[in-house]
Amino acid sequence: MDVARGLLLRFGSLGQIFRARPEQLLAVPGIGYARVAAIKSVLALAERTLLEEVEAGPVMQGAETVKKLLSLRLEGQQRELFAALFLDSRHRLIAYEVLFSGTIDSANVYPREIIRQCLTHNAAAIVLAHNHPSGLAEPSVADIALTERLKALLSEVGVRLLDHVVVGRAQTVSMAERGLV
Repeated sequence: MDVARGLLLRFGSLGQIFRARPEQLLAVPGIGYARVAAIKSVLALAERTLLEEVEAGPVMQGAETVKKLLSLRLEGQQRELFAALFLDSRHRLIAYEVLFSGTIDSANVYPREIIRQCLTHNAAAIVLAHNHPSGLAEPSVADIALTERLKALLSEVGVRLLDHVVVGRAQTVSMAERGLV
């Protein structure tokens, strides 16, 4: 229990503990290589479990599961990452990919590349996601404008944009739930 408290005090949350680099974990008293491996294994198992849930059925019937999966993948990252869930016509997962990687407060997003990946995967629908390393999951004006632009462009090639999820620290915002998609 003392080691667990020490980890939480140092990193602030479970997500930050899971995202910590091994050398950061080893700096905590009571943490050795075996415990680092155990911590990293727990994260991998949680991601695998959620991915299996998403793959097992229609994604949009499990919006909370999707948000949890995206949160596991994107929360606590040091740089902004822009990712996508590519879906078939029944909204089952075809693939998850990080499409763009940026800096601490932005990532360049190229619509052409998103469309190209949709066509490569033969996707009928897509869920976009990105993280805010600042920790605030509130969509920015730029996020909303980009989503509107991408929705129109994707529609031109027959791909439905179902959602754009913004992942912060301990909070995930669905733009679809807010009526922004």
